[in-house]
Amino acid sequence: MPTPATQTETFNEAAARVRNGGHLSEEADQLLGQLTQDEKLWLLDGDAEFWSGMAEMSAGYNRRPIVMGEIARLGIPGLRFSDGPRGVVMGESTAFPVSMARGATWDPELEEEIGTAIGREMRAQGANFFGGVCINLPRHPAWGRAQETYGEDPYLLGEFGAALVRGIHPNAMAIAKHYALNSMENARFKVDVKADDATLHEVFLPHFRRVVEEGVDGIMTSYNSVNGEWAGQNETLMEDILRRQWGFEGVTLSDFVFGLRDAALSLQAGLDVEAPMRQQRAHRLPADLESGRVTWDQVDRAARRILRTQLAHYAARNTEEPGLDVILSEEHRALARKVAATSMVLLKNEPVDGTPLLPLKADEIASVALIGRLTNLPNTGDQGSSNVRSPEVVTALDGIRTALPAASILSVLDDDADAAAAAAAQADIAVVVVGYTAQDEGEFIGSEGMSDPAILAVFPPCPRV
Repeated sequence: MPTPATQTETFNEAAARVRNGGHLSEEADQLLGQLTQDEKLWLLDGDAEFWSGMAEMSAGYNRRPIVMGEIARLGIPGLRFSDGPRGVVMGESTAFPVSMARGATWDPELEEEIGTAIGREMRAQGANFFGGVCINLPRHPAWGRAQETYGEDPYLLGEFGAALVRGIHPNAMAIAKHYALNSMENARFKVDVKADDATLHEVFLPHFRRVVEEGVDGIMTSYNSVNGEWAGQNETLMEDILRRQWGFEGVTLSDFVFGLRDAALSLQAGLDVEAPMRQQRAHRLPADLESGRVTWDQVDRAARRILRTQLAHYAARNTEEPGLDVILSEEHRALARKVAATSMVLLKNEPVDGTPLLPLKADEIASVALIGRLTNLPNTGDQGSSNVRSPEVVTALDGIRTALPAASILSVLDDDADAAAAAAAQADIAVVVVGYTAQDEGEFIGSEGMSDPAILAVFPPCPRV
């Protein structure tokens, strides 16, 4: 990063002026005018060098904020990223139920409460940019990341995404992802998704427009191509639809590492930040500027948006600084439990001997057969970019033991139908726990396709060791 001769509090002063009625765009322009050319380029990608950043991510993804565009000389904090959506990925934070479960509550006010808790936990850990407003519309139930989104209805996605944005806002900026038409996992780095205007605007884009109306601060583009152009360098998606038609004034950023293929084209098309490290832009934009493939006006356009978004947030953010004690607090754990209970959907409650089976009567149950491979498995979601490393998870077995402390438990953890039937025959009741694990449903992380020259071209030169 450029090393400054002096350090000032110019950003804080500008945010204070906006807070006291100053003009946001004028303050952003004034701040932009104080940046050197190197500092302007510094805003346009992550701060970590690519190969050392990749090594850190491999050792433990997003354990601390991923910083993009911090400039200490002017006090510019940068976009300090924490992933989601089921909680703060950093540290050991509260794991809330996955978004698919939260959508089943049909309760946006409850989702806003979750956003408030997440915002406080991430702010306490030094982040200000939440990448967990996941509102992809799954076209197929077998999509690996279906659990990260709220459901398959654009209205539901939009209202829950908007609620999460509202909850996050007092403490952090919110990013909606992945824009657009991201609903395929293993082929996401190479697939071209084609859709006509009616399909786009009636099915796959209304929920993104809704969060823009709510004031979302960032839009993360998807890996895939849309109608023949990569989403991270797709001018139709970013400059035409997102900004001209919808009036979005925040920051656009790429999905991580593989989110764009041409540094100059991405800037021309309206992508503000290449996330999460110094990758293609750091190595190619200086030459692109020299050759005229991009202009300093285009650099200024992106830099102005980045500064304006941060100024707007810091001028409006809650003045209360949450302490580390909010992380995995009893209040937040109680909220997670409340959401889990509210998300459950009872399809049938048929009578047994003339009486509905549920709720179970603890004083009448002497034994329980608990069946299924997930019975005693901590299983809060996938283990990809949304993984929340909560230090304690209540399994189904833990919950049954707490609810029925006097009952004996007969557990069958293997896929053995005969053993399950025998246990059920011996017990007063049988509880079968079914579902997916991260291996069954989750983000694809692998080396498939990494030998493709088009993929390898996104990596900067590797330094000699």
